[in-house]
Amino acid sequence: MKFKTLFCSLILLFFISACSETEIPVEGKQYQQLPKALNSEQFAPITEVFSLNCGHCRKMENIIPVLQKMLGQDIAKMHIVFNPSAKISAMFYYAAELQTGNTPDHQFMLDLFSATQMPKESTQEQRIDAMNKVFTSRGLISPLNYDEAQINTLLKRVEEITQLSVQSKINAVPTFIVKGKYQVITSGHDTTEKVAATIKYLLEK
Repeated sequence: MKFKTLFCSLILLFFISACSETEIPVEGKQYQQLPKALNSEQFAPITEVFSLNCGHCRKMENIIPVLQKMLGQDIAKMHIVFNPSAKISAMFYYAAELQTGNTPDHQFMLDLFSATQMPKESTQEQRIDAMNKVFTSRGLISPLNYDEAQINTLLKRVEEITQLSVQSKINAVPTFIVKGKYQVITSGHDTTEKVAATIKYLLEK
């Protein structure tokens, strides 16, 4: 009887231990440290790193409102710049951010993704018209119609982000940077709840 009780206790401890281990994010699996902490006054505690050209980033955008609710705070954004195509897309994103003075809202982001990722058969005229409407429908100026001063301001901001992109050494998106020094490995999570748990863990780390 005593042996059975001891055996049951050991089994229970095993499951408690196993459960505890899975609740703690593991470095190298759920997150990793950036090679160098990103020093930027504009870097928020939680920042999504993405690209308007990225299909997975477009899907992630639908999860962002849920994540923000779970975390109890807003998630900032950084458009990665690691090639010429990403740099052009970044100009559209930062044109939105600079004009609104904040991270574009969820619907704004969905519209930017839609205009950027139009079907391959779309003509150049259709693409330009779609992007212009994303801005003009909100009473904003399309970056395609910027004057010289506005272009210079935009290019300066994109260059700052280019430097942060190089410094971060991030080569796959979407991902999240926490406190400017931790990168969430999104592929290491199979639910939104687990992503939120890792971010909370890193915020307290």
